Amino acid sequence: MVDLTAPLASRLAALALGHVTREYPNKPDHVLRGDGDLQGPRALHPLFYGSFDWHSCVHGYWLLCTLLRTFPALPEAARIGALLDAQITPETVAGELAYAEQPGRETFERPYGWAWLLMLRAELARHADDAGRRRAETLAPLARAFARRFLRYLPYATYPVRTGTHANSAFALALALEYATLCRDDRLFGLARDKARAWFENDGDCQAWEPGGEDFLSPALIEAECMRRALRPPEYGAWLRRFLPRLEQREPAALFAPVIVSDRTDARIAHLDGLNLSRAWCFRSIARALDADDARRAPMLAAADAHVRASLPHLATDYAGEHWLATFAVLALGAGG
Repeated sequence: MVDLTAPLASRLAALALGHVTREYPNKPDHVLRGDGDLQGPRALHPLFYGSFDWHSCVHGYWLLCTLLRTFPALPEAARIGALLDAQITPETVAGELAYAEQPGRETFERPYGWAWLLMLRAELARHADDAGRRRAETLAPLARAFARRFLRYLPYATYPVRTGTHANSAFALALALEYATLCRDDRLFGLARDKARAWFENDGDCQAWEPGGEDFLSPALIEAECMRRALRPPEYGAWLRRFLPRLEQREPAALFAPVIVSDRTDARIAHLDGLNLSRAWCFRSIARALDADDARRAPMLAAADAHVRASLPHLATDYAGEHWLATFAVLALGAGG
């Protein structure tokens, strides 16, 4: 099975270091309220201005923080630490907060960017050193602001979004639950858990009509991963049996076959490399939540390995994938939790 080694971690860190402060090309999620809003990414977002788009920059920093904790002797460690100290400051965080709180920006980056910002704060909560604690405290006001957005949004979100792209509700809830657990936000944890139950608890016999042509998430597997976090283990085992009842037979077959990526220079088709990696993440996480003798474990772990091998060699083929795929490789290789 492919695992995250120190040389591979170094390669992934180098990819992220190459784009988190790369301002252009850039695709802003930006509502113009007047001529004064016609500004470049760095002026609008003093912290998260790189990586082609805001959410990719956020999870690029998550990747760097995760690798710094997991491999503290990484050759890039000093450079990562210097970057984090230069970029995660009270001033840059205040600038991001001021942007987000302007009228008309209530849905800015909902829910994907919200979830990744919380995931970054959750990762910093794992850092036991003084620098990590300082960065966590500095980022905390922005994380609390996005947590409040979830608290306002979830009660009136009647239906989940089941797409395989950024709007996916299960992915956002999974990351929000991780933040709420690590940062002891009991209110958000309870609301996210209850919403996951309301949305997904009665689902059964999932047919997994996927992949879509630009998916980077598996609607089926990310729902299963979300419910793994929302349910207690005995409940989860029974729910998973209802939701995907034939996993030990490698069915639905579509979930077990790595997807084909025909053009890695096409930004949306390149999403499919992310689908291979995020499926691997979900397969590994779900399998490891089951008993060691569970017949579903081996097929899922084998599928995870096959999906990783299909896309890991292609992380830097083109900037269409280079600016974000390494994050999903870290998830796939089990370094995120």
